[in-house]
Amino acid sequence: MRRYGSCIRLRPEAIEEYERLHAAVWPSVLQMIAACNIRNYSIFLKRPDNILFTYFEYHGTDFAADMAKMAADPETQRWWKLTDPMQEPFEARGKGEWWAQMDEVFHTD
Repeated sequence: MRRYGSCIRLRPEAIEEYERLHAAVWPSVLQMIAACNIRNYSIFLKRPDNILFTYFEYHGTDFAADMAKMAADPETQRWWKLTDPMQEPFEARGKGEWWAQMDEVFHTD
């Protein structure tokens, strides 16, 4: 298992709609997250800075393949067409990243 953390900005005018969507995530999107070996997935919002932070645990063996599988899923693509315009990526992010990946510096059980 590997832990992942990442962040992105949420556009202020989108907060209410983003929270509404995530209060009732489509079952097909949740199923794809699980099928791609992601567990314990959370998204947090830091107000008033409007920074989204996500945390999840990856339990698979080929992260790149699982992320490609998710990206190819039509329902996930439809979900992202709704949520991506609400987000504003950080300039300081890795090549090909939408959400800026973070380095884990501490963990305890």
